Amino acid sequence: MSLQNLTSEFVGCRVVVSGGTKGAGQATVKRFIAGGATVVTAARGPVDASAGAHVIATDLSTPDGAARLADAALKRMGGVDVLVHVVGGSSSPGGGFAALTEDHWRAELDLNLMSAVRLDRALLPQMIERRGGAVIHVSSIQRTLPLPESTIAYAAAKAALTTYSKAVSKELGPKGVRVNVVSPGWIYTEASQALVSRIAATTGGDLEAAKDSILQALGGIPIGRPAQPEEVAELIAFLASSRASAIHGAEYVIDGGTVPTV
Repeated sequence: MSLQNLTSEFVGCRVVVSGGTKGAGQATVKRFIAGGATVVTAARGPVDASAGAHVIATDLSTPDGAARLADAALKRMGGVDVLVHVVGGSSSPGGGFAALTEDHWRAELDLNLMSAVRLDRALLPQMIERRGGAVIHVSSIQRTLPLPESTIAYAAAKAALTTYSKAVSKELGPKGVRVNVVSPGWIYTEASQALVSRIAATTGGDLEAAKDSILQALGGIPIGRPAQPEEVAELIAFLASSRASAIHGAEYVIDGGTVPTV
């Protein structure tokens, strides 16, 4: 596809991106807008418009927050053609399974699983009615490579999201709606940069040594670096586009080869 076609492939397309003001979500918003789409996204607090998108201040980890984004998107755009669930993350403490309370588990599941379930429930019916649309759920390689020290609940929630996505794809494929999963490894976002800086400050080493320590914790990345947010956004845009019209119910891993098994 030519560069000219890439800048017009989403003209007339109405897109919702959850968590579109930072990291891979923000890169995804920019990619859709660069392709001509109209985009609505969300943030937990008031922020400036993200790359030309309309931003709704709402907490997607709550039922009311998900409903607020869905209602605003439908009112503003009249419908949604592409739904991308990027929002996610972990705030649970380290210390293994015993350190996780009921509240920690509930928070991880609400943010990483139920935010997608609730938005799907609100926005998929209008796709089904039109017999057209694309949904991309952003999971994580931690669903297969959980880190027991610190991300048990996050990894479990992402595993549930991936399984949920497969089940939904079986239901929606015959109804004209495509559902796929993107599972990133380490993405070098602002949060990752801050983590690298904290490690360097704590250990007294430089930034490169801090990056290497993260690579070692992951068991290495064969290409030698984390993915950039724009690389993840490009994969998401491809799966949402007509170029991927026969791709459905699939999971695409973008981790530089981190997962060591088939």
